[in-house]
Amino acid sequence: MAKQLLGKEVVASLNERIKANVAALQAKGVNPTLGIIRVGENPSDISYEKGATKRCETLGVACEKILLPADVSQEELLAVIDKVNKDDNIHGVLLFRPLPKHLDQAVIENALAAEKDVDCMTDLSMSGVFTGKPLGFPPCTPQACMEILDHYGIDCTGKKAVVIGRSLVVGKPAAMMLTKKNATVTICHTRTVDMPSVAREADILIVAAGRAGVVGKEYVKEGQIVIDVGINAKPDGTPGICGDCAYDEVEPIVEAITPVPGGVGSVTTSVLVGHVVEAAMRKNA
Repeated sequence: MAKQLLGKEVVASLNERIKANVAALQAKGVNPTLGIIRVGENPSDISYEKGATKRCETLGVACEKILLPADVSQEELLAVIDKVNKDDNIHGVLLFRPLPKHLDQAVIENALAAEKDVDCMTDLSMSGVFTGKPLGFPPCTPQACMEILDHYGIDCTGKKAVVIGRSLVVGKPAAMMLTKKNATVTICHTRTVDMPSVAREADILIVAAGRAGVVGKEYVKEGQIVIDVGINAKPDGTPGICGDCAYDEVEPIVEAITPVPGGVGSVTTSVLVGHVVEAAMRKNA
């Protein structure tokens, strides 16, 4: 039976660190604040917003919401972003994406000041992930993966790591972050030849394929650490969510695995709040 890499243990540790930093900021008269910009009424955005707001409240971080109609003009949205950029009382900003199709998402994303970009929305923040420079912040989900590895004492130095998925949201930044931890990294994608054999070579396997249960027993071997990033509706239509791994096939083989739910997703919100607090600390250093 594989060890369960439970997100709640990582969250508890992260939250203690965040609370200590919030207390230090408040002692200086600084109240770390997250600005949330939501366009429209997308149910998944609303759900994440509720989770982020609740986590902020738990950790002593203020939250200001700017809710805009789905038909907001590009000029209006850019004006809102300009306003939060100039607001010294807002330290980090979360803008829900994808935006409605009538908006130029690339232009809007890059209008945000990198120092307030707590979920790696801007090109400048992404360049920070690839160069190792403190420009903005890395995406919350791959950083949550790294927090799990760190918490459970999994040393990446010299290890073979395979990342399944090459998105800018998870796959590519996760690969860069593993490289920074001195792993030797391979990225797999839809054009990879014989992906299961490549995945089986990994000591650490991060699965961000975006498809329920796509990684089965043929992808894994004994001794592997598996981080399952996937959050999918169950393919059989039953209630609940599942990961990108066929958990019942993979778990009996590998050394350790994150469950879904209860793994990476549960850590991501604390990482987001931690970025807001770090942004406030950078500004008030």
